[in-house]
Amino acid sequence: MAHGLEAIDWSAPWLAPWRAVGEGLAAQVNDGLSVAQALNATQRAPVQFVPQAELPEGMAYEQYIFDTGRVPTRDGLHDFFNGLCWLHFPLAKRKLNQLQAEQIAQTGIQPVRGPARDALTVFDENAALLVAPEPLWLALQAKDWDALFGRLRPLWAQASLVLFGHALLEKLVYPRKPITAHVFIAQAAIESIADLDAWLAQTLSAPLLASKPFAHLPVLGVPGWWPDNAMPEFYADPSVFRAPRPPAPESGGAATRRAAERGG
Repeated sequence: MAHGLEAIDWSAPWLAPWRAVGEGLAAQVNDGLSVAQALNATQRAPVQFVPQAELPEGMAYEQYIFDTGRVPTRDGLHDFFNGLCWLHFPLAKRKLNQLQAEQIAQTGIQPVRGPARDALTVFDENAALLVAPEPLWLALQAKDWDALFGRLRPLWAQASLVLFGHALLEKLVYPRKPITAHVFIAQAAIESIADLDAWLAQTLSAPLLASKPFAHLPVLGVPGWWPDNAMPEFYADPSVFRAPRPPAPESGGAATRRAAERGG
């Protein structure tokens, strides 16, 4: 059974960093291997991929990986892309798993994840890493779409957006305009996936991610990633390219203090 992997279009520009390894693995799964078997056969990962049934009932998925070095894996797109992320970002994936285990040790398994665990999960599932000139990042943070994809469009030739989240990669097997990544700015000098992996492993922390250091980017807006975005009207869609939220009104006390500081 192909488990949906036959639908992957490996010529999609966002899959360029993944294609050299991923296309061959997908072919092996399509030929009859399980996702876990195909991933293990590469001998590249710092973990072992095992059938989902090996996860003990009631045990947290992240805790099991941390304790055993084994990743429960289902046959399908979601866990296939998760495995690819382990192959390409072994240091960062280990760091995320370590941070999850630390949060579980501090708070246990709660019905609702706290802000740190929630942010760690968002990063793991939906992050994209942007290496870009500062004006692009500032425009993205401000949701200044006219600048980001208009006046500053030539700067995208100096930028690189690498998708990290395996749920994000899964969603893009069936591209839709609203698909949005949580973008994390990366160090400008990084040029390779291995360097990006090492930098991430050193940089990521629970407090940093809990501070929500992300910008939201509809990824099919990236120049060269989707034919329709060559036309300016592609971006004139406020349901996707949303205006920034207005600042929250100050409380009476805060406004009074600020007026006093201004002397009026």
